Amino acid sequence: MTAIQLAGAVLAVVVVGALLPLQALVNARLGQDTSGPLFASFVSFLVGTVLLGAAMIATRTPLPSREAIASLPAWSWTGGVVGAVFVLTATGLVPRLGAAALICLAVFGQLVGSLLLDHYGVLHAPRAADLPRIAGAVLVAVGALLVLRPASP
Repeated sequence: MTAIQLAGAVLAVVVVGALLPLQALVNARLGQDTSGPLFASFVSFLVGTVLLGAAMIATRTPLPSREAIASLPAWSWTGGVVGAVFVLTATGLVPRLGAAALICLAVFGQLVGSLLLDHYGVLHAPRAADLPRIAGAVLVAVGALLVLRPASP
């Protein structure tokens, strides 16, 4: 990856990351204005599914064969489960925690989970959870605690 490609990738992740609190807030408002967080999460996934389906059609992305799908391990399907749990949790808790606290806590959880997955080499080569990486996680935890503190009057 060239330096320009890396910069573009970093920018893309930052932009998408900046949109996550907006997604949580929009879904929470939809839930408040309708039947609650479960309905709002369902709508979020439905709209996303329609959009991705349209993108697949527009890009002529081929579907895998039945044999390829049948040969996949069961864990291959868990990404959608995790995504649904995250969206439902964010939709239900962002009104109580606030967008900043929700995202800080989610990032901290992602970092701890990532350190463990990397350390034990889950689905890729192991990468040790050494002292600098653990220190980074501690700094994120401190940041999350600072964001979580009650607002000043």
